[in-house]
Amino acid sequence: MQDLTDRTILVTGASKGIGRTIVESLGAHGARVIAQYSSDYYGAVAATKNIDNDRKLLLHADFSDPKAYEGLWNQAIAWAGKIDVLVSNAAVMPEAALTDSDEDWATAWSQALNINASAPAFLIRKAVLHFLETGGGSIIGISSWAAVRGSGNARLGAYAASKAPVSALLKTIARNYQGKNISTYLISPGVVRTAMSEASARSLGGEEAVTASLAMAQWVPPTDIAETVTLLATGKLPSLNGSTIDINGASYIR
Repeated sequence: MQDLTDRTILVTGASKGIGRTIVESLGAHGARVIAQYSSDYYGAVAATKNIDNDRKLLLHADFSDPKAYEGLWNQAIAWAGKIDVLVSNAAVMPEAALTDSDEDWATAWSQALNINASAPAFLIRKAVLHFLETGGGSIIGISSWAAVRGSGNARLGAYAASKAPVSALLKTIARNYQGKNISTYLISPGVVRTAMSEASARSLGGEEAVTASLAMAQWVPPTDIAETVTLLATGKLPSLNGSTIDINGASYIR
């Protein structure tokens, strides 16, 4: 059992999918959880329903607004005083192929870069500045294997590209701030059982076709990612600082 009773953790994209499962796990292990959501308030409520009221805060922030990260961070600090861990999870998966219209491609590219790269990068910067003042902390980024191998779906080029910048940023932080007690970790999942992945599968011939392409013929359960985040959030694995942790059931080994 991981004990997180002394940890305050900000999780982005907390209302559904991987983020919801992460919040549930962190709360079950005693953490104070700040759960960011964009449009699904009731999803965030459901994700945090088993966390005591004095250990949770739900905050709205729409990362398509380039300044939304600032209000989110300020409200989180005002409530908590100190944040120990940032879990950067929020993401969108807009679909547009290079062969689609200029307008469709530009919309997908802009949405993916704003929400998956720019907003997390600025929020991560806030966390680093905070950790420098408070004596340290951890950042856990939820990426995708598409960031390193490309997507098998031609309509997810913008998504794949947008997941790479945060990876490079977290590695840079690990290399340059480890002496300040700041740790970063990157979790790079394969095909996870979420509504977002299920929607993407429809562009690849359906779930059966996607499952057949996986080494273990099964999608990654969100709980595998949540349990990994929970372990990393304890801060008890300093030697993993800067690591990329692949969770894909042996479908992509590097």
